[in-house]
Amino acid sequence: MSSTHEQDIPAAAVTASDGTENENLAIIARQAIVDANRAVYGYELFDRTTASNSHTAASDAALLFNALSHAGTEALVGKKTVFINCTHESLAGGHLELIHPDKVVLEVPPLADSATAEDIEARVATLDALRTRGFRLAFDQNVLKPSYVSWLPLAGFIKLDMQAFKPELAGPLVKFASIHSQATLVAEKVETSEQYQLMADLGVQLFQGYWFAKPSLVKATTIRPSRATIIQLINLVHKQASTAEIEDLLKKDPTLSFNLLRFINSSGFGLSCEVTSFRHAVMILGLKKLFRWAALLMTTSRAGGAPPAIGTTAVVRGRLMELLAAELLPPEECDNAFVVGVFSLLDVMLGVPLEKALASVALPEPVTDALLHGTGVFAPFLELTQACESGDEVAFAKAAEALHLSNRQVNWAHLQALTWAESLGEE
Repeated sequence: MSSTHEQDIPAAAVTASDGTENENLAIIARQAIVDANRAVYGYELFDRTTASNSHTAASDAALLFNALSHAGTEALVGKKTVFINCTHESLAGGHLELIHPDKVVLEVPPLADSATAEDIEARVATLDALRTRGFRLAFDQNVLKPSYVSWLPLAGFIKLDMQAFKPELAGPLVKFASIHSQATLVAEKVETSEQYQLMADLGVQLFQGYWFAKPSLVKATTIRPSRATIIQLINLVHKQASTAEIEDLLKKDPTLSFNLLRFINSSGFGLSCEVTSFRHAVMILGLKKLFRWAALLMTTSRAGGAPPAIGTTAVVRGRLMELLAAELLPPEECDNAFVVGVFSLLDVMLGVPLEKALASVALPEPVTDALLHGTGVFAPFLELTQACESGDEVAFAKAAEALHLSNRQVNWAHLQALTWAESLGEE
């Protein structure tokens, strides 16, 4: 039940409990499932292990669960619900006994087209036992067919694939599902605002796909950090925190850092040179002016901030680029690598072309070269970071090889970036 465009799919390497890399490396990818406000409801996880680590389809879910036991669900999905693709063979596996079902949704595929009514009925006992244990089950729209009538009462979620039916059938499908089940509906492979609006108007609550990451779908023309982050900044200034502490907060919130650099380089500020690093901005501005700026920003902020899925992806990109750059570049370049990562989604956040978004903030030339032209020292790192979010193994391998980094190095850095980004929401 994966989506065509895997925009929000960071991959994480799984390591042993002592921090060393496991020889049987599993690569886990994730894609956000969001609500109508674009807040993340949960993540669908995929086994993205390379073909060199051969395993049967029946072992996919077992491998994924084993991976989760090593990496920790918190590192991959925080406190969100996790959706996991399964095979019918894996659903009968003993590894499920080790998993706490509270936040787990098992995605159950339909049987082969050749399956008989007896084959379908024979699966009910296993599925019902899983549901009784506390697992929620998700099915695709095939469960609405007459032959699957015995599965329908077991559905916690029904995923409607927007690429699998014509728009005029959306209404009847949603109506039928709503009448004959208690399931929460998820529209997946949603790629346009029209598709989103169609399903939202029909009462669908959850969405998966590329729609939320497209600039055309972001209505706001300004980008504002959340009030909670601004309050954190005000509190740091109030207690006269060190420049390093304030810089750390700025690095955690791309919207806050973007606004600060844009403000301090505005014509009204009157500087004779452009400020391009967070630390320099804090030092130039000083605590008193920083406090006034934060207070002013507080009056124009909104409670929700930027769409959480996009903000998290931006932070993961920044941290991953910073960690990868630390392997190959001088320490002073790592901050710029972070900026490239977090600002690579400014077009999405602002709803304008990236060139226009970057025109409002001063950045070093190597940063803009990477973001706008795909050239310069940071370009290969950005390419690799973006490849980590896709399901394209060829692009991933090519980008990693260009930097002479192993899959293990990249995926370990990605897991660290994911863990770091997820931890920000808990502070």
